[in-house]
Amino acid sequence: MNKKQSALHEKDGVSQPETTSKSSAEKIKLNRAKQNSVDTFVTKILEGNITFLSRAITLVESTNAKHLQKANEILERCLPYANNSVRIGVTGVPGVGKSTFIEVYGKHLTSQNKKVAVLAVDPSSSVNKGSILGDKTRMEQLVTDKNAFIRPSPSGTSLGGVAQKTRESIILCEAAGFDTILIETVGVGQSETVVHSMVDFFLLLKLAGAGDELQGIKRGIIEMADAIVINKADGDNEKNAKIAKVEFNRALHLYPIKESKWQPKVLTASALQNLGISKISNMIDDYISLTKENNYFNIKRNEQNKYWLLATIEQQLKDNFYQNPKIKKALSEEINNLENGKTTPFNAAKKLLNL
Repeated sequence: MNKKQSALHEKDGVSQPETTSKSSAEKIKLNRAKQNSVDTFVTKILEGNITFLSRAITLVESTNAKHLQKANEILERCLPYANNSVRIGVTGVPGVGKSTFIEVYGKHLTSQNKKVAVLAVDPSSSVNKGSILGDKTRMEQLVTDKNAFIRPSPSGTSLGGVAQKTRESIILCEAAGFDTILIETVGVGQSETVVHSMVDFFLLLKLAGAGDELQGIKRGIIEMADAIVINKADGDNEKNAKIAKVEFNRALHLYPIKESKWQPKVLTASALQNLGISKISNMIDDYISLTKENNYFNIKRNEQNKYWLLATIEQQLKDNFYQNPKIKKALSEEINNLENGKTTPFNAAKKLLNL
């Protein structure tokens, strides 16, 4: 006698076709490799291998001493093949449409057979130190483009709207053959100035009717901008965008002429409707042509290298200080003394620095 089948019996489903492509399988094999030499990394990066580029950036971002040693060797070997790109920083307050703008602009560039790398920086939580890293999800069209590479990174504890290792990531992307590097900053307002020290063109996105017009009169991040683009200039907001454009133009003329001899421009655009993107692209091309002709492009790159030399020294001194076993022990003692009212922050700091 046949047993009665349960009502919860699962019927045989339709067999699914093989979903793993040959290229995906190759990537999985590469990822499973236990160790790859510096030579392998450099060779693959120079070939434009995205998997090894991503893994190299992961090594650069690591705090593991062995990883950093390997990352420094890779960077040193890749450096002669870098510095052949145009670096563009894109900043603006949260909600201004940075990711949408970068995706549309990136697609515009790849349609011209350019290779675009997007280094997107996501804010890290001050509570659990985590980051969402959702830029690949937001740029769903660009992420499938064979001429584009998107790498989200957490901002960590670094200020200025960029990740601590963004500059090193730029070098690796350039060595991999990307001729345009787009850096999307965190979007925290007027403190985002560090990105200015690592890009050739600094683009500030603004919203019309958000009370930002008066900010144009203040010095700060706007003074650093090579162009201001009023985004979301469509529908009912188009009129407000035109008014804001006039206000920002007036504000920009209050500033002295830049060393680059470039007069910052104000344009309107709608990334969502793909309006004004080609004008912005042409404007950036004009800026690059002008600054290369008057040699400001090279002067700025040299100044940036000096800045990052000093910044790296400062970071290394800080790391060495906190990683010193004696300092760790003494710091714990001084914090305890501080909590018990036996010392002051200034005396405790002086004592620790003298160690």
